[in-house]
Amino acid sequence: MTIVKTELEDDRSNSTSPFAVASIVISMAFVAIGSGLLYAFIPTKLAFSGFDPWVSGAILTATGAGGFVGCLISGLMIKRVGHARIFSTFCGLIIIAAVGIGLSKDPYIWMVMRFAYGVSVTGLFIVSQSWLNDVSENEWRGKVIATFYMAYVLAIGSGSYLLSYVDIETLTAPVLAILFTSLAILPVSLTKLRTPPPPESINVAIKSVWEISPVGLIGMCIVGGLTMLIQGFTPIYAAANNFPQANIALLMFCMQFGMIGIQIPLGALSDRIDRRKVIMVSTLIVIVAASFATQLNNAELIWIILVFGIWSGATESIYSISSAHANDRADPQYYVSLSSTLMIAWSLSGVVMPGLATMLMPHTGVNTFMWLALGLALFYLAFVLYRMSIKDPVPEEDLISHQTVSAQAPLTSELSPIQVDEK
Repeated sequence: MTIVKTELEDDRSNSTSPFAVASIVISMAFVAIGSGLLYAFIPTKLAFSGFDPWVSGAILTATGAGGFVGCLISGLMIKRVGHARIFSTFCGLIIIAAVGIGLSKDPYIWMVMRFAYGVSVTGLFIVSQSWLNDVSENEWRGKVIATFYMAYVLAIGSGSYLLSYVDIETLTAPVLAILFTSLAILPVSLTKLRTPPPPESINVAIKSVWEISPVGLIGMCIVGGLTMLIQGFTPIYAAANNFPQANIALLMFCMQFGMIGIQIPLGALSDRIDRRKVIMVSTLIVIVAASFATQLNNAELIWIILVFGIWSGATESIYSISSAHANDRADPQYYVSLSSTLMIAWSLSGVVMPGLATMLMPHTGVNTFMWLALGLALFYLAFVLYRMSIKDPVPEEDLISHQTVSAQAPLTSELSPIQVDEK
Protein backbone atom coordinates (compact mmCIF):
# COMPACT_ATOMS: atom_id res chain seq x y z
CA MET A 1 0.00 0.00 0.00
CA THR A 2 2.83 2.39 0.78
CA ILE A 3 4.42 1.84 -2.64
CA VAL A 4 1.12 2.43 -4.46
CA LYS A 5 0.46 5.58 -2.48
CA THR A 6 3.91 6.95 -3.21
CA GLU A 7 3.48 6.32 -6.93
CA LEU A 8 0.15 8.07 -6.92
CA GLU A 9 1.64 11.00 -5.08
CA ASP A 10 4.43 11.14 -7.64
CA ASP A 11 1.87 11.19 -10.46
CA ARG A 12 0.05 14.05 -8.78
CA SER A 13 3.29 15.96 -8.41
CA ASN A 14 4.34 15.36 -12.01
CA SER A 15 0.88 16.17 -13.31
CA THR A 16 1.04 19.71 -11.99
CA SER A 17 4.01 20.81 -14.07
CA PRO A 18 3.39 23.46 -16.75
CA PHE A 19 4.03 20.81 -19.40
CA ALA A 20 1.45 18.40 -17.99
CA VAL A 21 -1.42 20.86 -18.47
CA ALA A 22 -0.65 20.94 -22.21
CA SER A 23 -3.08 18.06 -22.70
CA ILE A 24 -6.04 20.32 -21.92
CA VAL A 25 -4.69 23.22 -23.97
CA ILE A 26 -4.09 20.96 -26.98
CA SER A 27 -7.51 19.33 -26.69
CA MET A 28 -9.30 22.65 -26.64
CA ALA A 29 -7.20 23.87 -29.57
CA PHE A 30 -8.45 20.88 -31.59
CA VAL A 31 -12.02 21.74 -30.60
CA ALA A 32 -11.41 25.34 -31.68
CA ILE A 33 -10.14 24.35 -35.13
CA GLY A 34 -13.32 22.41 -35.83
CA SER A 35 -15.44 25.19 -34.36
CA GLY A 36 -13.74 27.90 -36.40
CA LEU A 37 -14.26 25.93 -39.59
CA LEU A 38 -17.99 25.52 -39.00
CA TYR A 39 -18.42 29.15 -37.91
CA ALA A 40 -17.13 30.17 -41.35
CA PHE A 41 -18.71 27.29 -43.27
CA ILE A 42 -22.32 27.60 -42.13
CA PRO A 43 -23.10 31.18 -43.28
CA THR A 44 -21.05 30.68 -46.45
CA LYS A 45 -22.90 27.49 -47.33
CA LEU A 46 -26.29 29.04 -46.61
CA ALA A 47 -25.54 32.18 -48.63
CA PHE A 48 -24.28 30.17 -51.61
CA SER A 49 -27.43 28.02 -51.33
CA GLY A 50 -29.67 31.07 -51.64
CA PHE A 51 -30.81 31.49 -48.03
CA ASP A 52 -31.37 34.99 -46.66
CA PRO A 53 -28.81 36.27 -44.11
CA TRP A 54 -31.36 36.16 -41.28
CA VAL A 55 -31.30 32.34 -41.46
CA SER A 56 -27.62 32.32 -40.53
CA GLY A 57 -28.44 34.85 -37.80
CA ALA A 58 -31.09 32.55 -36.38
CA ILE A 59 -28.61 29.66 -36.30
CA LEU A 60 -26.10 31.91 -34.54
CA THR A 61 -28.78 32.88 -31.99
CA ALA A 62 -29.47 29.19 -31.37
CA THR A 63 -25.75 28.73 -30.68
CA GLY A 64 -25.86 31.55 -28.12
CA ALA A 65 -28.97 30.09 -26.51
CA GLY A 66 -27.19 26.77 -26.17
CA GLY A 67 -24.28 28.54 -24.51
CA PHE A 68 -26.60 30.11 -21.96
CA VAL A 69 -28.16 26.74 -21.15
CA GLY A 70 -24.67 25.27 -20.91
CA CYS A 71 -23.83 27.82 -18.21
CA LEU A 72 -26.81 26.62 -16.18
CA ILE A 73 -26.42 22.86 -16.45
CA SER A 74 -22.72 22.09 -16.95
CA GLY A 75 -21.80 22.40 -13.29
CA LEU A 76 -24.48 19.90 -12.32
CA MET A 77 -23.21 17.47 -14.95
CA ILE A 78 -19.60 17.86 -13.80
CA LYS A 79 -20.67 17.22 -10.22
CA ARG A 80 -22.45 14.05 -11.33
CA VAL A 81 -19.73 12.31 -13.39
CA GLY A 82 -16.52 14.35 -13.05
CA HIS A 83 -14.37 16.47 -15.34
CA ALA A 84 -12.76 13.81 -17.55
CA ARG A 85 -15.95 11.94 -18.40
CA ILE A 86 -18.00 15.06 -19.07
CA PHE A 87 -15.22 16.41 -21.32
CA SER A 88 -15.60 13.35 -23.55
CA THR A 89 -19.38 13.62 -23.37
CA PHE A 90 -19.40 17.21 -24.57
CA CYS A 91 -16.98 16.37 -27.38
CA GLY A 92 -19.33 13.54 -28.37
CA LEU A 93 -22.26 15.97 -28.53
CA ILE A 94 -20.25 18.33 -30.74
CA ILE A 95 -19.49 15.40 -33.05
CA ILE A 96 -23.20 14.51 -33.20
CA ALA A 97 -24.01 18.13 -34.02
CA ALA A 98 -21.47 18.14 -36.86
CA VAL A 99 -22.93 14.88 -38.19
CA GLY A 100 -26.40 16.47 -38.18
CA ILE A 101 -25.11 19.45 -40.15
CA GLY A 102 -23.39 17.16 -42.64
CA LEU A 103 -26.39 14.90 -43.23
CA SER A 104 -29.09 17.57 -43.45
CA LYS A 105 -29.59 20.72 -45.50
CA ASP A 106 -32.56 21.86 -43.43
CA PRO A 107 -31.63 25.08 -41.57
CA TYR A 108 -34.07 24.20 -38.78
CA ILE A 109 -32.14 21.00 -38.15
CA TRP A 110 -28.97 23.08 -38.19
CA MET A 111 -30.45 25.34 -35.49
CA VAL A 112 -31.01 22.34 -33.24
CA MET A 113 -27.50 21.05 -33.93
CA ARG A 114 -25.91 24.42 -33.20
CA PHE A 115 -27.92 24.72 -29.99
CA ALA A 116 -26.38 21.40 -28.92
CA TYR A 117 -22.97 22.74 -29.96
CA GLY A 118 -23.49 25.85 -27.82
CA VAL A 119 -24.33 23.77 -24.77
CA SER A 120 -21.34 21.53 -25.33
CA VAL A 121 -18.65 24.10 -26.06
CA THR A 122 -19.64 26.11 -23.00
CA GLY A 123 -19.42 22.94 -20.95
CA LEU A 124 -15.96 22.27 -22.35
CA PHE A 125 -14.79 25.71 -21.24
CA ILE A 126 -16.15 25.15 -17.76
CA VAL A 127 -14.41 21.79 -17.56
CA SER A 128 -11.08 22.86 -19.04
CA GLN A 129 -10.68 26.17 -17.22
CA SER A 130 -11.69 24.85 -13.82
CA TRP A 131 -9.32 21.93 -14.39
CA LEU A 132 -6.45 24.24 -15.36
CA ASN A 133 -7.07 26.50 -12.37
CA ASP A 134 -7.10 23.53 -10.01
CA VAL A 135 -3.88 21.85 -11.16
CA SER A 136 -1.81 24.99 -11.87
CA GLU A 137 0.48 26.42 -9.24
CA ASN A 138 0.02 30.06 -8.27
CA GLU A 139 3.35 31.20 -9.71
CA TRP A 140 2.53 30.05 -13.25
CA ARG A 141 -1.28 29.88 -13.33
CA GLY A 142 -1.58 33.23 -15.11
CA LYS A 143 0.76 32.13 -17.89
CA VAL A 144 -1.15 28.88 -18.33
CA ILE A 145 -4.51 30.66 -18.64
CA ALA A 146 -3.06 33.25 -21.05
CA THR A 147 -1.56 30.44 -23.16
CA PHE A 148 -4.89 28.62 -23.12
CA TYR A 149 -6.75 31.66 -24.44
CA MET A 150 -4.15 32.52 -27.05
CA ALA A 151 -4.04 28.95 -28.34
CA TYR A 152 -7.82 28.77 -28.51
CA VAL A 153 -8.25 32.07 -30.36
CA LEU A 154 -5.51 31.34 -32.89
CA ALA A 155 -6.95 27.86 -33.43
CA ILE A 156 -10.38 29.39 -34.10
CA GLY A 157 -8.79 31.57 -36.78
CA SER A 158 -6.86 28.64 -38.23
CA GLY A 159 -10.05 26.60 -38.43
CA SER A 160 -11.81 29.42 -40.25
CA TYR A 161 -8.91 29.66 -42.68
CA LEU A 162 -9.39 25.99 -43.59
CA LEU A 163 -12.52 27.09 -45.43
CA SER A 164 -10.18 28.26 -48.22
CA TYR A 165 -9.40 24.62 -48.99
CA VAL A 166 -12.89 23.16 -48.55
CA ASP A 167 -15.43 22.39 -51.25
CA ILE A 168 -18.62 23.60 -49.57
CA GLU A 169 -20.74 21.42 -51.86
CA THR A 170 -19.34 18.32 -50.17
CA LEU A 171 -19.28 17.00 -46.60
CA THR A 172 -15.63 17.97 -46.16
CA ALA A 173 -16.18 20.75 -43.58
CA PRO A 174 -18.40 18.73 -41.19
CA VAL A 175 -16.11 15.71 -41.56
CA LEU A 176 -13.04 17.80 -40.69
CA ALA A 177 -14.90 19.23 -37.69
CA ILE A 178 -15.66 15.68 -36.58
CA LEU A 179 -12.00 14.70 -37.08
CA PHE A 180 -10.59 17.57 -34.99
CA THR A 181 -13.16 17.11 -32.22
CA SER A 182 -12.37 13.40 -32.10
CA LEU A 183 -8.67 14.23 -31.80
CA ALA A 184 -9.55 16.53 -28.88
CA ILE A 185 -10.75 13.55 -26.86
CA LEU A 186 -7.38 11.77 -26.97
CA PRO A 187 -5.06 14.09 -24.95
CA VAL A 188 -7.56 14.46 -22.12
CA SER A 189 -8.35 10.74 -22.10
CA LEU A 190 -4.64 9.91 -21.77
CA THR A 191 -3.66 12.64 -19.33
CA LYS A 192 -2.24 11.93 -15.88
CA LEU A 193 -3.64 15.19 -14.53
CA ARG A 194 -5.59 14.76 -11.34
CA THR A 195 -9.23 15.72 -11.67
CA PRO A 196 -10.55 18.59 -9.52
CA PRO A 197 -12.96 17.87 -6.68
CA PRO A 198 -16.70 18.11 -7.46
CA PRO A 199 -17.86 21.76 -7.47
CA GLU A 200 -19.98 23.17 -4.70
CA SER A 201 -23.10 25.27 -5.22
CA ILE A 202 -22.39 28.88 -6.13
CA ASN A 203 -24.78 31.79 -5.77
CA VAL A 204 -25.36 34.11 -8.69
CA ALA A 205 -26.11 37.39 -6.93
CA ILE A 206 -26.91 40.05 -9.51
CA LYS A 207 -27.80 42.73 -6.96
CA SER A 208 -24.61 42.11 -4.97
CA VAL A 209 -22.42 42.24 -8.09
CA TRP A 210 -24.10 45.50 -9.11
CA GLU A 211 -23.15 46.93 -5.73
CA ILE A 212 -19.57 45.72 -6.17
CA SER A 213 -19.02 46.90 -9.74
CA PRO A 214 -21.75 48.38 -11.97
CA VAL A 215 -19.13 49.05 -14.66
CA GLY A 216 -18.03 45.40 -14.60
CA LEU A 217 -21.57 43.99 -14.66
CA ILE A 218 -22.86 46.26 -17.43
CA GLY A 219 -19.60 45.79 -19.30
CA MET A 220 -20.08 42.04 -19.33
CA CYS A 221 -23.68 42.47 -20.56
CA ILE A 222 -22.48 44.76 -23.31
CA VAL A 223 -19.51 42.68 -24.41
CA GLY A 224 -21.49 39.44 -24.62
CA GLY A 225 -23.61 41.05 -27.31
CA LEU A 226 -20.65 42.80 -28.95
CA THR A 227 -18.70 39.55 -29.20
CA MET A 228 -21.53 37.58 -30.76
CA LEU A 229 -22.23 40.42 -33.19
CA ILE A 230 -18.67 40.90 -34.44
CA GLN A 231 -17.55 37.25 -34.40
CA GLY A 232 -20.86 35.70 -35.43
CA PHE A 233 -22.17 38.15 -38.03
CA THR A 234 -18.89 38.94 -39.82
CA PRO A 235 -18.99 35.76 -41.96
CA ILE A 236 -22.73 36.34 -42.51
CA TYR A 237 -21.97 39.88 -43.69
CA ALA A 238 -19.13 38.70 -45.92
CA ALA A 239 -21.17 35.90 -47.50
CA ALA A 240 -24.16 38.21 -48.08
CA ASN A 241 -21.84 40.65 -49.88
CA ASN A 242 -20.64 37.87 -52.19
CA PHE A 243 -17.10 37.68 -50.84
CA PRO A 244 -15.18 34.79 -52.42
CA GLN A 245 -14.89 31.79 -50.13
CA ALA A 246 -11.14 32.30 -49.71
CA ASN A 247 -11.64 35.94 -48.69
CA ILE A 248 -14.17 34.97 -46.01
CA ALA A 249 -11.68 32.48 -44.62
CA LEU A 250 -8.84 35.02 -44.65
CA LEU A 251 -10.98 37.69 -42.96
CA MET A 252 -12.00 35.35 -40.14
CA PHE A 253 -8.39 34.24 -39.67
CA CYS A 254 -6.88 37.73 -39.53
CA MET A 255 -9.52 39.07 -37.15
CA GLN A 256 -8.15 36.88 -34.38
CA PHE A 257 -4.88 38.82 -34.34
CA GLY A 258 -6.74 41.84 -33.00
CA MET A 259 -6.37 40.17 -29.62
CA ILE A 260 -2.60 40.50 -29.89
CA GLY A 261 -2.47 43.92 -31.49
CA ILE A 262 -5.15 45.67 -29.41
CA GLN A 263 -5.97 43.76 -26.23
CA ILE A 264 -2.47 43.06 -24.91
CA PRO A 265 -1.21 46.69 -24.97
CA LEU A 266 -4.51 48.08 -23.64
CA GLY A 267 -4.56 45.44 -20.91
CA ALA A 268 -1.04 46.37 -19.86
CA LEU A 269 -2.04 50.05 -19.81
CA SER A 270 -5.03 49.25 -17.58
CA ASP A 271 -2.60 47.99 -14.90
CA ARG A 272 -1.08 51.48 -14.72
CA ILE A 273 -4.05 53.87 -14.83
CA ASP A 274 -7.74 53.88 -13.94
CA ARG A 275 -9.13 50.88 -15.82
CA ARG A 276 -12.29 52.80 -16.63
CA LYS A 277 -10.27 55.19 -18.79
CA VAL A 278 -8.90 52.25 -20.76
CA ILE A 279 -12.41 50.79 -21.05
CA MET A 280 -13.48 54.13 -22.53
CA VAL A 281 -10.62 54.01 -25.04
CA SER A 282 -11.57 50.44 -26.02
CA THR A 283 -15.21 51.43 -26.39
CA LEU A 284 -14.30 54.44 -28.53
CA ILE A 285 -12.26 52.16 -30.79
CA VAL A 286 -15.31 49.92 -31.21
CA ILE A 287 -17.45 52.95 -32.07
CA VAL A 288 -14.97 54.22 -34.66
CA ALA A 289 -14.35 50.78 -36.18
CA ALA A 290 -18.05 49.91 -36.40
CA SER A 291 -18.75 53.32 -37.97
CA PHE A 292 -16.09 52.70 -40.62
CA ALA A 293 -17.44 49.19 -41.17
CA THR A 294 -20.83 50.55 -42.25
CA GLN A 295 -19.06 52.21 -45.21
CA LEU A 296 -16.92 49.26 -46.33
CA ASN A 297 -19.25 47.24 -48.55
CA ASN A 298 -17.22 47.91 -51.71
CA ALA A 299 -13.82 48.43 -50.09
CA GLU A 300 -10.64 46.47 -50.71
CA LEU A 301 -10.25 43.34 -48.60
CA ILE A 302 -7.20 44.72 -46.77
CA TRP A 303 -9.24 47.61 -45.36
CA ILE A 304 -12.05 45.31 -44.30
CA ILE A 305 -9.57 43.03 -42.53
CA LEU A 306 -7.96 46.00 -40.79
CA VAL A 307 -11.23 47.54 -39.58
CA PHE A 308 -12.79 44.29 -38.44
CA GLY A 309 -9.56 43.16 -36.78
CA ILE A 310 -9.36 46.40 -34.78
CA TRP A 311 -13.04 46.12 -33.89
CA SER A 312 -12.58 42.55 -32.69
CA GLY A 313 -9.47 43.38 -30.66
CA ALA A 314 -11.16 46.33 -28.94
CA THR A 315 -14.13 44.11 -28.05
CA GLU A 316 -11.76 41.60 -26.48
CA SER A 317 -10.23 44.46 -24.48
CA ILE A 318 -13.58 45.56 -23.07
CA TYR A 319 -14.18 42.01 -21.89
CA SER A 320 -10.89 41.41 -20.12
CA ILE A 321 -10.53 44.89 -18.61
CA SER A 322 -14.12 45.15 -17.34
CA SER A 323 -13.71 41.71 -15.76
CA ALA A 324 -10.46 42.82 -14.11
CA HIS A 325 -12.11 46.04 -12.93
CA ALA A 326 -14.91 44.07 -11.26
CA ASN A 327 -12.37 41.86 -9.47
CA ASP A 328 -10.44 44.95 -8.34
CA ARG A 329 -13.49 46.09 -6.38
CA ALA A 330 -14.38 42.68 -4.92
CA ASP A 331 -13.03 40.99 -1.81
CA PRO A 332 -11.39 37.61 -2.55
CA GLN A 333 -14.22 35.64 -0.94
CA TYR A 334 -16.58 37.01 -3.61
CA TYR A 335 -14.45 36.11 -6.66
CA VAL A 336 -16.28 32.86 -7.41
CA SER A 337 -19.79 34.30 -7.17
CA LEU A 338 -18.66 37.38 -9.09
CA SER A 339 -17.24 35.28 -11.93
CA SER A 340 -20.43 33.22 -12.16
CA THR A 341 -22.67 36.27 -12.24
CA LEU A 342 -20.58 38.04 -14.87
CA MET A 343 -20.63 34.93 -17.04
CA ILE A 344 -24.42 34.65 -16.84
CA ALA A 345 -24.67 38.33 -17.85
CA TRP A 346 -22.34 37.71 -20.80
CA SER A 347 -24.29 34.66 -21.94
CA LEU A 348 -27.69 36.32 -21.69
CA SER A 349 -26.55 39.25 -23.82
CA GLY A 350 -24.98 36.77 -26.23
CA VAL A 351 -28.45 35.39 -26.91
CA VAL A 352 -30.48 38.61 -26.92
CA MET A 353 -28.34 40.70 -29.28
CA PRO A 354 -27.94 38.12 -32.09
CA GLY A 355 -31.67 37.42 -31.78
CA LEU A 356 -32.47 41.13 -32.12
CA ALA A 357 -30.12 41.48 -35.11
CA THR A 358 -31.75 38.46 -36.75
CA MET A 359 -35.25 39.89 -36.32
CA LEU A 360 -34.26 43.30 -37.67
CA MET A 361 -32.08 42.10 -40.54
CA PRO A 362 -34.90 41.37 -43.04
CA HIS A 363 -36.06 44.98 -42.63
CA THR A 364 -32.81 46.90 -42.11
CA GLY A 365 -30.24 44.87 -44.05
CA VAL A 366 -27.17 42.81 -43.29
CA ASN A 367 -25.36 45.81 -41.74
CA THR A 368 -27.82 45.72 -38.82
CA PHE A 369 -25.27 44.13 -36.49
CA MET A 370 -22.94 47.10 -37.00
CA TRP A 371 -25.58 49.61 -35.92
CA LEU A 372 -26.51 47.50 -32.92
CA ALA A 373 -22.86 47.32 -31.91
CA LEU A 374 -22.62 51.09 -32.27
CA GLY A 375 -25.63 51.55 -30.01
CA LEU A 376 -24.27 49.19 -27.37
CA ALA A 377 -20.85 50.86 -27.37
CA LEU A 378 -22.29 54.38 -27.16
CA PHE A 379 -24.49 53.37 -24.24
CA TYR A 380 -21.56 51.79 -22.39
CA LEU A 381 -19.33 54.79 -23.02
CA ALA A 382 -21.96 57.11 -21.52
CA PHE A 383 -22.44 54.76 -18.57
CA VAL A 384 -18.71 54.58 -17.78
CA LEU A 385 -18.45 58.38 -18.00
CA TYR A 386 -21.32 58.67 -15.54
CA ARG A 387 -19.76 56.19 -13.11
CA MET A 388 -16.42 57.99 -13.26
CA SER A 389 -18.17 61.22 -12.30
CA ILE A 390 -19.55 59.72 -9.07
CA LYS A 391 -17.01 57.05 -8.09
CA ASP A 392 -13.29 57.30 -7.43
CA PRO A 393 -10.87 54.87 -9.11
CA VAL A 394 -9.61 51.76 -7.36
CA PRO A 395 -6.43 52.50 -5.35
CA GLU A 396 -3.32 51.31 -7.14
CA GLU A 397 -2.41 48.91 -4.34
CA ASP A 398 -5.75 47.08 -4.77
CA LEU A 399 -5.36 46.42 -8.50
CA ILE A 400 -5.08 42.81 -9.59
CA SER A 401 -2.84 41.93 -12.53
CA HIS A 402 -4.61 42.04 -15.90
CA GLN A 403 -4.84 38.69 -17.70
CA THR A 404 -4.98 38.23 -21.46
CA VAL A 405 -8.31 36.46 -21.94
CA SER A 406 -10.77 36.24 -24.80
CA ALA A 407 -14.45 37.08 -24.99
CA GLN A 408 -14.75 34.13 -27.40
CA ALA A 409 -13.63 31.79 -24.62
CA PRO A 410 -15.11 33.54 -21.61
CA LEU A 411 -14.09 32.91 -18.01
CA THR A 412 -16.44 30.09 -17.14
CA SER A 413 -14.09 28.32 -14.77
CA GLU A 414 -16.00 29.18 -11.63
CA LEU A 415 -19.45 28.14 -12.83
CA SER A 416 -21.00 25.18 -11.05
CA PRO A 417 -24.48 24.23 -9.85
CA ILE A 418 -26.22 27.58 -9.65
CA GLN A 419 -28.73 28.98 -7.24
CA VAL A 420 -29.89 32.49 -8.09
CA ASP A 421 -29.63 34.76 -5.07
CA GLU A 422 -30.79 38.37 -5.14
CA LYS A 423 -30.17 39.07 -1.47
